[in-house]
Amino acid sequence: MTRTTCMTRASRRQRGRIPFVGLAALVVAVSLGASACSGSAGRDAGGDGKQRAVPVVKAEGKTLTVWVMDGDYSEATRKAMKDQFTRQTGADVKIEVQNWDGITTKITTALATSTPPDVIDIGNTQVASFAASGGLMDLSPYAKDLRQGQTWLGGLEEPATVDGKLYAAPSFAGARAVIYNKKIWDAAGVKSVPTTYDELTKDLRQVRKAHPAKEFSPFYLPGRYWHTGMQFVWDAGGDIAAKQGSKWKGTLGDTAAQKGLAEYKAFQNEFSAPSTRTIDTLNPDQTRVFADGKASAISMTNVTIELIKKANPAIKDSDLGTFPFPGKSGKAQPVMLGGSDWGIAAKSTHQDLALQWVKIATDPAVQTKWVAGKDGWIPNSEGAVKTAGQKVSPLLRPFFDAALRSKATPASADWAQLEGNKDIDKVFSSIASGSSTPKQAADTFDATAGKVLNAGN
Repeated sequence: MTRTTCMTRASRRQRGRIPFVGLAALVVAVSLGASACSGSAGRDAGGDGKQRAVPVVKAEGKTLTVWVMDGDYSEATRKAMKDQFTRQTGADVKIEVQNWDGITTKITTALATSTPPDVIDIGNTQVASFAASGGLMDLSPYAKDLRQGQTWLGGLEEPATVDGKLYAAPSFAGARAVIYNKKIWDAAGVKSVPTTYDELTKDLRQVRKAHPAKEFSPFYLPGRYWHTGMQFVWDAGGDIAAKQGSKWKGTLGDTAAQKGLAEYKAFQNEFSAPSTRTIDTLNPDQTRVFADGKASAISMTNVTIELIKKANPAIKDSDLGTFPFPGKSGKAQPVMLGGSDWGIAAKSTHQDLALQWVKIATDPAVQTKWVAGKDGWIPNSEGAVKTAGQKVSPLLRPFFDAALRSKATPASADWAQLEGNKDIDKVFSSIASGSSTPKQAADTFDATAGKVLNAGN
């Protein structure tokens, strides 16, 4: 499973770079202890449940193998990480860029061998699957040191935590916010950015009055688009599923989730054209719909801004506005984070070195200057997000703000099946179309989720 939960492959390759200015030079001070050889201290540690510092070892002549996904890190960022690692350890790094096609099978196969890559760049929703197979090292004993005083984004850390154990360290994220057409809103008399749910719905009704055509969407929200649909559920306090003992249970039928699903239906039916109730974001392409002026607002990641301008070169940055989706809760709706985590192979013979790589790659300074500053991603921690968010353009800042309230899919090795079979999409499209009530849709999903998520138990 690829990271299409956050963005398409095409959008990842075309993602816009975030303009960064005025960052101080990166300084990472490392105090090296006595020389040691790279080995298995990481693999042998943790049986007593105590927290440990990441071992700092010198390993001249050793080579660490790191797999990164195509499009995740620029060559400059990879070089910065590599140079820092070599200065700290004396070891070399062999970075191998991997293609997306067939990557799940390739990683699964590699982790099962006696000579796997030491460190792997993994999609955040993939971690549970690789952890369940025994392919990833338990990083729990080093969690505190790896956090480096930061609070990681929940949407990255939660799916990397399986049965209370950490199997990967968060690296970067992509988040959704509302993108709207300032010209359309301004012509309709909407002059300010909504900060509450009531303000948003009031503004959208005003836009509707100015554009009464049936197929115009004040807010384009396809029914088969669970990523934004779930924001209503999370905002109401519900969730997709919950672990009860050793078993997963679908929870869309719970009271809070039902409230969120009802609110979703009301919003979708009022503000998105009737033809959108059973379609996805690709047919038609919602970017094109927005670029053609058939919708005044959409919910997407920041990479969409560049795609909109490409679809309609007449649209400039100044014509667009963005803001986190306000929820009925009084806070911004929690957003689904898609992104990347660093995992270490359970069979790696260089786990001490691998831990040092992960600590460097997730360091707040590296996150701010390189992961966010150079590559344009939302960094892995609340502190880094706030720091980086102050340095991006006002058009991009809301995506950083949105990431501070995030959620993730269930940390189950079998989640991919529910998403791949479109079971979660069917919940929202059936509710939007009226073919199912929120309770009927939830009951169907919860029954399926119980079977699928517990298949490995």
